[in-house]
Amino acid sequence: MIDPKSKYIPFQPIGKSDHRWADKVITHPPVWCSVDLRDGNQSLIDPMNVEEKLELFHTLVDIGVKEIEVGFPSASEVEYEFLRALIDGHHIPDDVTIQMLVQARPHLIRKTFEAMDGAKNVILHFYNSTSTLQRKVVFHTDMQGVIDIAVDAAHLIRELSQPILDSGTNLRFEYSPESFMGTEMDNAVEICQCVLEELGATPERKVILNLPSTVENCMPNQFADEIEYFIDKLPSRDCAIISMHPHNDRGEGVATAEMGLLAGAERMEATLFGNGERTGNVDMVTLAMNMYTQGVDPCLDFSDINQIRNVYERVTKMKVGPRQPYVGELVFTAFSGSHQDAINKGVQYMQAHKSNFWEVPYLPIDPADVGRQYEPIIRINSQSGKGGAAFIMQHNFGFDLPKAMHPEFGHIVQHETDVVGTELKPERIYELFRDAYVDISAPYCLLRHSFHESTGDEQGQSRVCFSGTLRHKDTVFEVRGEGNGPIDAFFNAIHGQKMDRFTFVDYKEHAIQSGSDSMAVAYIQLRDGKGKNVFGVGIDHNINLAPLRGIISAINRSVLEK
Repeated sequence: MIDPKSKYIPFQPIGKSDHRWADKVITHPPVWCSVDLRDGNQSLIDPMNVEEKLELFHTLVDIGVKEIEVGFPSASEVEYEFLRALIDGHHIPDDVTIQMLVQARPHLIRKTFEAMDGAKNVILHFYNSTSTLQRKVVFHTDMQGVIDIAVDAAHLIRELSQPILDSGTNLRFEYSPESFMGTEMDNAVEICQCVLEELGATPERKVILNLPSTVENCMPNQFADEIEYFIDKLPSRDCAIISMHPHNDRGEGVATAEMGLLAGAERMEATLFGNGERTGNVDMVTLAMNMYTQGVDPCLDFSDINQIRNVYERVTKMKVGPRQPYVGELVFTAFSGSHQDAINKGVQYMQAHKSNFWEVPYLPIDPADVGRQYEPIIRINSQSGKGGAAFIMQHNFGFDLPKAMHPEFGHIVQHETDVVGTELKPERIYELFRDAYVDISAPYCLLRHSFHESTGDEQGQSRVCFSGTLRHKDTVFEVRGEGNGPIDAFFNAIHGQKMDRFTFVDYKEHAIQSGSDSMAVAYIQLRDGKGKNVFGVGIDHNINLAPLRGIISAINRSVLEK
């Protein structure tokens, strides 16, 4: 790469010394305006047809967006037809305002007024470019020439609007000094003030001043300074609603939007998942959910984010990336062992403390809040730790493995990931669990058994008698023993056999299905003659038999290892 100083002109900050926005926090959402159907649509390889636009429009309405830029009706016949389909088909709820974009050119403005006939609530959004670069290389004019274009357009709009207003339409105005970010701030203030005056803006009938970072060319803090400076210098500030339209050329659209809100912006033009030209517009979902995680209601409903994504991908033919904040396939997924362990402990902490607040490490929100509760949080690959496999077994299949068993089973799963070199699906992890612990019927196998329980001592304590038939390879033998419970009776029964060189260490049992036909699973920890721990698992409808199967499982595993 060449020396960038020889080719690129760095952005020049406005030199603002006080930054009041830096000490503020976002406490309420902006007015949201979706530009998916206009800005987002014009960025698509294959623009949406009328039916696709209608589906996306209704999705935006269901989300709760109250201002929707529906197109550029003077730009093409398809745009015009869609607008008429919305109005004539009565698709627009009474509390939703449609927005129409038009360049500050007389014949396009007149065409736009024709398109809005019959609409109840309309924002007419007109613009012209004001930046230093555009004036120099595109329009070959000075700032006064740019101001004249905007004022002449405002004059015509005000003139044409009176019959529309008289018909009962709630018509509002919006003006954008396109490329605001690259415009001298005093010039931006001057042109917007001239437009406000020409449109007759008042505190009771405010005009939206939309300040777009048409091409993001400075850092978010510098843009916040511009917003704050503009608001401070605008004479008719009480007659304006300050709006933003951030793009994402530097990958900082969300930060720019958030800092702009801190600086005093009241309205946000954005798109679902950041769709837009070049690197896109600011992402409405990310902005809204960022507020949500801070306890601020964004007044938008993303409780079924998967369905919203499905509609978006179908009608736009675009794909949401797997790491896209809040919606991507992998954003609530942990592969790292340390992350998995912390998430698991966070879930256990909330359950133990019955906490109303979300306190799970590595997960900024509860996936359930966006309809993701049934998707795997923890997934297993070669980077995963000992707790990840146990988490999968519990949350996918209902097996609550003892903590002491996690390293052993984790090692089994880790070995498999090293062999296959890919992620293991939960079903494969369950297969490994059964292969390693449950489906081991040799060399020892319990063929028949019976229990007899009696109470005979003075304290009324019960005694259990176990009788059974076992097979070791080709040898079948009978055993019998008594104890204070099934496990003790079984151990006493195998005394004198080669099976009795193990010491009982620990035992855990629980049901893995609800109802009277639930299965009991028993986890058994034994220690062999050399002091090595070994685990076994038994599953049975009989709560007395499950631990016996677990003991035989542990013994078989120990024997087979040798």
